[in-house]
Amino acid sequence: MNNSMIIGGVVLLVVLFIAVRCIRIVQQARAYVIEFLGAYKTTWNVGIHFKLPFVERIAKVVSLKEQVADFPPQPVITKDNVTMQIDTVVYFQITDPRLYTYGIEQPMLAIENLSATTLRNIIGDLELDQCLTSRDIINSKMRSILDEATDPWGIKVNRVELKNILPPKEIQNAMEKQMKAERERRESILRAEGEKRAAILEAEGEKESAILRADAKKQQQILEAEGQAEAILKVQTATAEGIRLINEATPSEAVIKLKAMEAFASAANGQATKIIIPSEIQSVAGLAAGLLESTKEK
Repeated sequence: MNNSMIIGGVVLLVVLFIAVRCIRIVQQARAYVIEFLGAYKTTWNVGIHFKLPFVERIAKVVSLKEQVADFPPQPVITKDNVTMQIDTVVYFQITDPRLYTYGIEQPMLAIENLSATTLRNIIGDLELDQCLTSRDIINSKMRSILDEATDPWGIKVNRVELKNILPPKEIQNAMEKQMKAERERRESILRAEGEKRAAILEAEGEKESAILRADAKKQQQILEAEGQAEAILKVQTATAEGIRLINEATPSEAVIKLKAMEAFASAANGQATKIIIPSEIQSVAGLAAGLLESTKEK
């Protein structure tokens, strides 16, 4: 009885152990490929699953995340017979776990070899300069070819990138010299354009300065002319006013002659060395002398 209970307990433990081992929980972004008696049965996705003991087995656990394959540099020859080293990076994702499991042996090795041969075919149709300036075109062509070739394997190629393009050392040196010469040429052009612009600005400044000086001189001359005209106008106005006042006073002929004499007296105070006195003024002078004598006698 005791032995039977012990055996029963052991059997129960074994059954429980096997049952627990047959329970599987599939995590997110993973898939389990299940075989029944060596043949594909189904694919488990996220959740809890139970596997029949001894007749079912997990053939492969597949990650559904996007993966990156960085392949070592591959020697390629361009159309103009230049040997380069190019390494590629392939971004891919498993879309069908069953095809990925049974479609091809060693899928990563297959993708590496396929990318190498595809790269050689594409680069072989391009010259060196085209290879260096057409990365996007090369990436697009490789992605399209690889995606179509890996579709039967349950793999989708999302992107292909050329990581490095390494031409021979002598070509690198020649390219560096060419780039240096191009930079010096651009520098010379920029310097010449700067000097040209500075000369233009200086000439424009001198032109504007000359225009301003001429305009200032013109304004000065206008103001001087206006001042002189205003002075002449005032003198003429004063003269006319004096004549008007004289006319209103109705001076006698003797007063007019006397004023003329005063004017000549003022002229005699100047630098003149010889003065000609009209006869009318002489008679007035004689009259004035006679009056002076009569006054003294009295």
